Amino acid sequence: MSESTNYENSAAGSEEELAAEINEALSDVAQEIDQVAVLTNDLQRLQADFSNYRKRNDRERSAAHELSVASVLAELLPLLDDIERAEAHGELVGGFKSVGDRLISVTEKLGLTKYAAEGVPFDPLVHEALMHETSPDVTETTVTKVLQPGYSFKERVIRPARVVVSDPEA
Repeated sequence: MSESTNYENSAAGSEEELAAEINEALSDVAQEIDQVAVLTNDLQRLQADFSNYRKRNDRERSAAHELSVASVLAELLPLLDDIERAEAHGELVGGFKSVGDRLISVTEKLGLTKYAAEGVPFDPLVHEALMHETSPDVTETTVTKVLQPGYSFKERVIRPARVVVSDPEA
């Protein structure tokens, strides 16, 4: 064999080896790219899970805060009723009047809403009927007298209004 044939065989062998090494390297790169894609998907899923957890936690914390404020306000309702009765009888004067006004102001600032209206349709979600009458003056079940006002806090009824209702005569 001549020297040029050996060189050609050797060059052909090294080209084949080089091609094999390149194919192996490309295969390794493709596997690494696939693994990066899988890990990226896992990371995105974890980020979404954490974001959902944080939002849910914030909602639960807010709901717990509102529930605790509503609980405190519910405990103050008898005091507000006493202040209203004292004011109606003219017994709320001087320093006690300013304390009563301040208490009412603070509860309103916190979001407590008082409702008590006569002549409105009876709604069992916000009214508690204590007495029932019939009247020719109404066309539907209507609140004719408010015995005790109702209170709500952020769309939640803390205490329904206690009322007298009238039905239309048959």
